[in-house]
Amino acid sequence: MIGKYRGNRQAVSALVRETEIHRDLYVDRELFELEMEHLFANTWVYVGHDSQVPKIGDYYATTIGTQPVVMVRDGESSVQVLYNRCPHKGTRLTGEACGNTGRFFRCPYHAWTFRLDGSLAGIPLKAGYDGTGFTDGHAARGMTPVRHVHNYRGFVFGKLSDVGPGFEEFFGESLSSIDNMVDRSPEGKLEVAGGPLRYMHACNWKMLVDNLTDTCHPMIAHQSSAGTTVDVWKSAPPGTKKPMAVEIYAPFASSYEFFQGMGIRVWDNGHGHTGVAHSIHSDYSAVPGYFERMVAAYGEERAKAILGETRHNTVYFPNFTVKGPIQLVRLFKPIAADKTLVESWAFRLVGAPDMLLERTVMYNRLVNAPTSVVGHDDLEVYERAQSGLSANGNEWVNVQRLYAPDEAERHNVTTDGTSEWQMRNQFRTWVKFMTMSP
Repeated sequence: MIGKYRGNRQAVSALVRETEIHRDLYVDRELFELEMEHLFANTWVYVGHDSQVPKIGDYYATTIGTQPVVMVRDGESSVQVLYNRCPHKGTRLTGEACGNTGRFFRCPYHAWTFRLDGSLAGIPLKAGYDGTGFTDGHAARGMTPVRHVHNYRGFVFGKLSDVGPGFEEFFGESLSSIDNMVDRSPEGKLEVAGGPLRYMHACNWKMLVDNLTDTCHPMIAHQSSAGTTVDVWKSAPPGTKKPMAVEIYAPFASSYEFFQGMGIRVWDNGHGHTGVAHSIHSDYSAVPGYFERMVAAYGEERAKAILGETRHNTVYFPNFTVKGPIQLVRLFKPIAADKTLVESWAFRLVGAPDMLLERTVMYNRLVNAPTSVVGHDDLEVYERAQSGLSANGNEWVNVQRLYAPDEAERHNVTTDGTSEWQMRNQFRTWVKFMTMSP
């Protein structure tokens, strides 16, 4: 049955005003389905890192939106992204998240086999298809490749549709956050360090994206966690060395003025980041030997420039975020209008001291894990918001803070660290890709 939004671009566009967003963006099931068909098909979505598939035959199964895909290292040592579907009966070829399939994918249902580039390799009792026109059909083409794939410094992105801009046009200057994260390795190389922390959230995926550049909530929502940490630390005996956990927790309780001075950078196509001047990652203790290795690799001036960038959260719209100074990425995987799976991945800086990875893993465990302390503060608010949006007294969500009437015409700007400009940027981009013509 056709609902009120399918095929009605005007109705979709009307959901986003200059300073207000209709609640249906978070709660409507039909809109969620349209996001999967349009937004997540027309934009470049993060698939995985090529260090997850280092050897020929290594694969990693994941999703783009709700579409099952598999990233695999092929026989030419290139990274392919294929739909995770046998062209015979539709069976998913890999059920496990990762592994090595050897030289072929083999369907567990009827044993059709496919080369690592997805092409059909073999069919049992193949003679049974003689004279049927099999070679002219879809099944003979093998596994379907994702239409557009781009590997940027190890980060693999896919775009399902021919609609929408190319990779460089879509990301533009925002790629500097990935550059900075990779350049923090003295060898200019990252490696995924183990599997992800997975954490299910009973809320719409956009709530998590909104929160990444919301700097007016940390000192409120995280008072019970970060605020308590600060209070306990104040009672420590003089001269006590500050634990790594306190360095991680304490900045979440910083003042409005601290976050206001951080600044927010707004890029085209929904991308942006907090932490232009400084961030919650600015005052971590120096890791012995790290700066010296960076100077040896880049020279002192360049090393200082790389490490001087302490960006907080970089949003790569629609659902990918990078924390370069702490070597973490998060992926917000949409499951339903009110359900999102969050994956948090830790990275190793190749050639850097192990203490950096120790801090990365500790941060991930303390902030992003299902057993975290800080993360539950946010989850509580998300679930309250998801529930509260059902109240009929007001159908609109306000994103008006520090609004400028001409901001839609301005590009790649830096603004006040407590502005909601980046949120408005994301929602304008949402409309753009939800209503984009083929």
